[in-house]
Order: sequence, then structure tokens, then C-alpha cells
Amino acid sequence: MPITLDSATALACALVRLPSVNPDGDLGTGATGEGDCARFVAGFLADCGAEVTVEDVVPGRPNVIGRFPTRGSGKPRILFAPHTDTVGVGGMTIAPFGGEVRDGRLWGRGASDTKGPMAAMLWALRSLGAQIADLSVEVHFAGFMAEESDQKGSRHFAARHDGYALALVGEPTGMRAVHKHNGCLWAEVITRGVAAHAATPEQGVNAITRMMPLVAALDGDFRRQLVEQGGVDDLLGPSTLNIGTIQGGTRGNIVPDRCVLGLDIRFTPQLRDRGGATALLEAFVRERDAEAEVRALPESPPLDTPADNPFLQQLVRRGAALDGAPWFCDGAYLAAGGIPAVAIGPGSIAQAHTEDEWISVAELEAGARFFEGWLRAL
Repeated sequence: MPITLDSATALACALVRLPSVNPDGDLGTGATGEGDCARFVAGFLADCGAEVTVEDVVPGRPNVIGRFPTRGSGKPRILFAPHTDTVGVGGMTIAPFGGEVRDGRLWGRGASDTKGPMAAMLWALRSLGAQIADLSVEVHFAGFMAEESDQKGSRHFAARHDGYALALVGEPTGMRAVHKHNGCLWAEVITRGVAAHAATPEQGVNAITRMMPLVAALDGDFRRQLVEQGGVDDLLGPSTLNIGTIQGGTRGNIVPDRCVLGLDIRFTPQLRDRGGATALLEAFVRERDAEAEVRALPESPPLDTPADNPFLQQLVRRGAALDGAPWFCDGAYLAAGGIPAVAIGPGSIAQAHTEDEWISVAELEAGARFFEGWLRAL
């Protein structure tokens, strides 16, 4: 049955009311997974005239893909690419799936990140209707699962689909064209010792005290190395380090035999091009304690789409200022797979993941008009 809606805001309300909490984090609800949201979007796309496929990335958690008909051949292909999952809802002070409109705002989990931007994109496509076939570009849509954890959805898509001139990744950027963001490395540094009774500490080796000079070195010399090796990007600034956790020992009367330091490193495209953050961290730790261990998750790549991409420049001509961001998004994995990408959408990132998440209705509707006008201007 066709989905009857009368505005981008009404569509965003419907999306917010569909729980699609990423099951990989702190949930706050028993309703998780992107399935219901993906099926709703699939129905909306089909009603707009798209050929729709739903690709399970993991069981019950699909990407939804819509390909709009086009007349003529050889046209550049444009991809609209928001994500369908949200973070958890624990601690929210409003009804997370209420989708209520009041005081000029739409409230609920995902209103800003990123069901509002997704609704703006979808409504632009609906407004164009059959005219999409006569545009100078071929238009596709992809709703990705799992952006809020490991980006499995965008990685799955990039490995199987190519040939796009630009992907517009739906994120609340205030309609700024974010064509750069830092890469990310999560890593642990581990020191080991020998357990002993605290009454005879000389018989053991204290893993915590062994970690202490590494903490000082990472907080000082390594920060400087990050800047020296990664430079200071014109939009992103320098690479950064956060020493986020430290865990060691089991109780006060035992010499600890293990200590683990948790790190978050956000690194510039320049550092990626010089070997990446993992290699730099491993070499730094090895120099200072050859027996210490670095355990690193795979690096999440930075986004660095050239500013002279002609379709990106069309966004700029429509009023979307070029920008960079300290956060991470699906665009990086699309770009790493050969699809130039830019993050853009209505709303503010400051509202993402908050206890009372909302998006301005005026910004949402303006975003839908922007995307429609951009496609027409191409």
C-alpha cells in the first residue's frame, strides 16, 4: 500500500517512531535492529518509483537500496546515503520514539542523527517524482545499517557497488558540505608484571608502575609526534590523542600482573598517508618498553574528498560551505572503496545522541528543498 505523507517533517516523524537502535551499544530498549526502518524506507522508495533491493549485511539487519529509472545512458551516478540505525535511548528525558512536533522542533531518537537528514533526502526524491528520469544524473539511494558501531553497512556496500560520481552521506551538518574528517584508531597498550603478595612487593613486578612512564610519554612525546608526522590540517587541525581508560590489578594486597591503557587517536589524512596511527603507536611503545604490547582495532580511515569534485562544487554553488569535522561517518568507507563522498544534511551534530534529541522543522524542510534544487540544477 502506498505510504501517504504530506511533508519531509511528517516523513521524519514516521521514521523516528520506528525504533532502529543499533544492538551493538548501550540499548535502553528491547526494540533493536534496523529491519523495520529498512522495510519502511523500501516501501517509500518503491512508492516513489525506485527499483528496490534489501541486502542483509547480518541476519535481520539490512541495507536498503533504491535505484531510480533514468532515460539515456552514460549519466554520472549520484548516491544519497544516510544510515538507518540510531544509538541507544537509555537516559533520554523525552519519549525516544514519540516523533512529536512542538515548539518548531521534531523530538525523538534519530531526529537529528540521522532520520531527519534521511527524510530530507527522501522527500526531495519524492518531490521530483517522474522527473528524476530526465535529470542529467542517475540517482540511487542507500540506507546503511550499523553506522553507529562498526560501519558494516557502508563497508558491505562499497565492496559490492561502485561507479558513483559522489555520495551524499546523510548527517546533521547544518547543510555544510563536510568533505574531510579525521580517521580513528582505538587501541590498548598492555604492560605485564609478576603477581606477589603486597607484604613482599619486591618478589613481584608491578604492571601499573611499569605503565606509568608510558602514560607520561604518550601524554607528552607521542602527542608531539602525532603533530610532527600528521601535520596540522587546514580544516581538521592536528591529530589528537585521548587516554580514556586505565585498568590494572585485582585488589590492593596483590602486586598487579597486568595493566591496560585504552587510547583513542583521531588522525589527519596526512598521517594516514605517512603510514597511519597504528604503526606510529607501535614503534613509539616498542622504543620505550620492548615487552609492552599494543592491541589495535583496524584503523577507521579519514575522509578527504577533493574539494574540486564537480558535484561537490555544485553543492557549494547552492550555498553549502566546505567544512571538516572531528567525528566519523560512513563516508570514509565509501571513499576508501572508491566512491567520493561528502557528509551533508539539516540539523546540528550538537543534538546527536543527546537525552532530548531534536531537529528544527524549518531546517528539515529547507534541507529537502536544497537537495531537490541541487538535483534540478545539475
